[in-house]
Amino acid sequence: MKLSVLVAFLTFNLSYAPVDQDSSAVELKEFTISENRLEIPFNKVSRNISVLQRKAIETTPARSIQELLSFTPGVDVRQRGVSGVQANIGIRGGSFEQTLMLLNGIKLTDPQTGHHLMNIPVPLQSIQRIEVLKGPGSRIFGQNAFAGAINIITELPETKSLNIQGFGGDFGMRGGHIISSLPIGKYKQTLSVSHDASDGHWYNSDFKVNNVFYESGYELNDKHEFNSMFGFSDRTFGANGFYTNAFPDQWESIQTYLSALSHSYRNKELFLQSRGYWRRNIDEFRLRRNEPEFFTNNHTSDVFALEINGAYTHRWGTSGLGIETREERITSSNLGDRNRSFIGLFAEHRVEFLEKFDARAGVYSNYYNELGWRHFPGAELGFQLDKFSRFYTNFGNSFRIPSFTELYYQDPSNFSNPDLLPEEAWNYELGWKLNKSRLNAEVVYFYRFTENLIDYTREPSTVHPNPNRWAPGNLSQVTFRGIETAFQYAPNLGGQHVRLNELNLSYNYIDAALVQAEGVESRLALNSLRHQVIAGLQAAFIQKIELTIKGRYIERMALDPYFLLDARLDYNRLKKLGFFAEISNITNSDYIEAGFVQMPGRWAKAGFMVNVGR
Repeated sequence: MKLSVLVAFLTFNLSYAPVDQDSSAVELKEFTISENRLEIPFNKVSRNISVLQRKAIETTPARSIQELLSFTPGVDVRQRGVSGVQANIGIRGGSFEQTLMLLNGIKLTDPQTGHHLMNIPVPLQSIQRIEVLKGPGSRIFGQNAFAGAINIITELPETKSLNIQGFGGDFGMRGGHIISSLPIGKYKQTLSVSHDASDGHWYNSDFKVNNVFYESGYELNDKHEFNSMFGFSDRTFGANGFYTNAFPDQWESIQTYLSALSHSYRNKELFLQSRGYWRRNIDEFRLRRNEPEFFTNNHTSDVFALEINGAYTHRWGTSGLGIETREERITSSNLGDRNRSFIGLFAEHRVEFLEKFDARAGVYSNYYNELGWRHFPGAELGFQLDKFSRFYTNFGNSFRIPSFTELYYQDPSNFSNPDLLPEEAWNYELGWKLNKSRLNAEVVYFYRFTENLIDYTREPSTVHPNPNRWAPGNLSQVTFRGIETAFQYAPNLGGQHVRLNELNLSYNYIDAALVQAEGVESRLALNSLRHQVIAGLQAAFIQKIELTIKGRYIERMALDPYFLLDARLDYNRLKKLGFFAEISNITNSDYIEAGFVQMPGRWAKAGFMVNVGR
């Protein structure tokens, strides 16, 4: 195993807690789930939600948000290469087009394609926590939260801090992050800059990713607060095997801009928030890296949005209302010049009754200029068995608007279909959760019936390779049923020299039943997880060394199963000067997650961090 430890690039990484503080990964009941209207403590939520806290973000053997999410139960992450330079995220059997990604509640939907969902301009070290909602999210977040939603949450610290991190490793990996906090009176602000690069783990898989992220907040008084965000991500990479195996010299360059302004008002029982944001994605794709004249696609997509959300607590519970308007545009050498507009209305109410019961119901109404008004209701019911144990059930109607690629993209291998209808699904969930100081457990059964499922199909052929073209259509109905289990325990066994801090284990099973015409080939419908097992432990040695070990068994319906084992060692993680080392795929497994990309065997990286807080 070749390990190239390159410490050529320094970065400053902001720690959002004082240097010597840390939080237990199991005390989830302390959290309030950050939805856009209602705020509900984690232990009173009647949904299956996984929360990745700051400690887990720092100690998990992962160098990107994509890699971090791959250790989350029920989440299917399909990476193309190391460090997640591009990855597809699915939840509960849903495709990468059926997951909604948010940053502090702001939607990062890309109207061109879900392949750009993870073009997020935030370094991993800037994130305070990640909330993963599994199941329908349309009633809460609107369109495209079809199978689930992932909300990345950052925080503005009130103290000055600076953290430096640099790393290097196999495949010529090098990079680092600079994240600093400099509050001035009531004005809080953070700035982060990051760089990640690699020579690639196989032919034409090199990449460079640069991110800049600025966030600020100003408290005018106890009631009014203003916030702003600006982010930029520049990623360029060799795309061997990303979309086809016929052209190993594929290449892509993507620039993503994000800016947002918001105002929030709090006055006892009333909460109001208004915000506007803009997201631009510029994508250049070449079939031959050094011959742009052979075949090049250029796409520029823009999303403009305004939102107003509010909640009012009164004697009959808490009511939430919201309105959003979105304009999506694209200018493309292949897709043409397109635009579409949406209006969304939210209404929901939550009430507690009979001491141990609570209920929540609501509806999301969406106006799409192509189809008019549609309405998507949902409801939840919870029963608090005792202080620690809770039963819950919920149902909801979710939907997804086709991407511009599905509607209009055409090439020698694919037809377009401008007459596609939105996907719709009915979802049901029944679960039990246990939240104690040292133990968390959850068992969930879910059911999703999808109509108008968008899938690419083609007629079979006796010729190899098949010369027929793929075509998207609302051709299928599919039913997903699944069981999700997760257990997390903090034994705190041992003494000062050796201590076992945490154990976790999860198992997820999905069964899918597809209904479609006989004799056609399907590209997407039955390509989800079937079995997923994730296990891990964290131990500490001489109060300075932390060891995290994670193992994953993944079996998908259309790919060979595989097992991955990863480990990370941290020294002085919370002190002024610390070091870390990671080894990925210790078992040297041979596997493919997405496209035709052969994932790397065993590989390692190491680095340092400098924390400065005043």
